[in-house]
Amino acid sequence: MATENEAVIGASSAREPRSLAIAEGGIETGNDFAKCMSALMSDIIACRVTPQVGNAVCNAGGKLLKVVELQLRYGSAKEPNGERILHLTPAIALGAEKQAK
Repeated sequence: MATENEAVIGASSAREPRSLAIAEGGIETGNDFAKCMSALMSDIIACRVTPQVGNAVCNAGGKLLKVVELQLRYGSAKEPNGERILHLTPAIALGAEKQAK
């Protein structure tokens, strides 16, 4: 049976980036994000990903973390499980839009 870290550790002769498989599976937790970034560093060192792609992924990752921070800081706890929702438009505009439909 495969372990969680199997995609990150071990030598690989394949040209396909390890970080690609992790990213395609989705980044849902901090652990997923850390695994993807670790694999991305390995991919850059092994020349499986260009530095330009690595830079773009790191920039997008930083923005993803910023959204999580904003949800935690400013989001409203509307979900039963305590998950916070961050509305990017004022609630009044959301209500007016729903009534217009």
